[in-house]
Amino acid sequence: MGAGGRSNPHDDESNVVIKRAPTTKPPFTLADIKRAIPPHCFERSMIKSFSYLLADLTAASILYLLATVFIPRLPYPFSYVVWPLYWFLQGCVFMGIWLIAHECGHHAFSDYAWLEDTIGFVLHSCLLTPYFSWKISHRRHHANTGSLDRDEVYVPKTRSTLNATAFYLDNPIGRTLTLIVKLTLGWYIYLSINAAGRPYDKFASHYDPRSPIFSDGERVLILMSDIGLLAFSYVLYNVAMIQGFAWLFFVYGGPLMVMNAFLVTITYLHHTHPSLPHFADSEWNWMKGAFATVDRDYGILNKVFHNITDTHVLHHLFSYIPHYHAMEATKAIRPILGEFYQSDDTPFFVALWRESKNCLFIEPDESDEKNKGVYWYSNKY
Repeated sequence: MGAGGRSNPHDDESNVVIKRAPTTKPPFTLADIKRAIPPHCFERSMIKSFSYLLADLTAASILYLLATVFIPRLPYPFSYVVWPLYWFLQGCVFMGIWLIAHECGHHAFSDYAWLEDTIGFVLHSCLLTPYFSWKISHRRHHANTGSLDRDEVYVPKTRSTLNATAFYLDNPIGRTLTLIVKLTLGWYIYLSINAAGRPYDKFASHYDPRSPIFSDGERVLILMSDIGLLAFSYVLYNVAMIQGFAWLFFVYGGPLMVMNAFLVTITYLHHTHPSLPHFADSEWNWMKGAFATVDRDYGILNKVFHNITDTHVLHHLFSYIPHYHAMEATKAIRPILGEFYQSDDTPFFVALWRESKNCLFIEPDESDEKNKGVYWYSNKY
């Protein structure tokens, strides 16, 4: 784990001392970081971007053909093994496609915003994600990362505000049940009722144009997102009427569930680690928030997921850098960032369990009189 600053207690799982990320003013500026990155890394290539999209769509098409042509011909009981394998592989490809649409929302796909919004809208709608709604809230997440008052997602609770149910679920069985719900339904629960998101003074939903998440000028875009979802849902309904709902689940629903599980896992682990701080208004600034994230290693899936997993610190500094330049840019800035760069090569499935145990709520460090507005994860109560 690349980190610096005050040390935490030993990690319960590995007995390794985890060092907290520094919260002091860095000895460099954003301009210093940008100068360290080769200029071509900021260039968007429409040809390259479309080539990655075409590769993902081709992979999805090949997997679909293999699944629909060959799996039904397999003798019993082999199909029961091969279908889950298809769901996993296709779900990973879906995740790659979703991330290309995510790049469209960050103006990292091409130089033409209208083209990016068109492609992002179509791709996300086909993956049952409200494109403009999520683009808007995600943009605000990038603008307010690590702020306890204004960040849009994975805003942790303090011990005093944590629901009592969380303490009853703080055991192996409870954590298992919580992770099952989070990985299967968590994405849609967040979109529907803003669970784990920033608290608002009234009901907030990514599907509601009147939601306090959005400004008056953005409400028509939320309506467009809903129309996109309804249109594709109607397509899925008609396919189910022809092929059957079971066929639709096996071909599309299973992979979509895998994609949603990875989406929740990736975003959760990027912003949840015992070394990462969260800030009250008195201590927060944009640079501190941008460093309050961690790069993770997903093995070969790093490439399938277009390196969003292991270049996320860079992504929070310069979200408009295309994914095909992100690794080169990350390597360029690491010497500049030093201890301000956070990474963890723990296998993601191990980290998911560990963080769900060790990052139950946040509280200030009582021994640090100077930084009462800095909060750290804990599970001690």
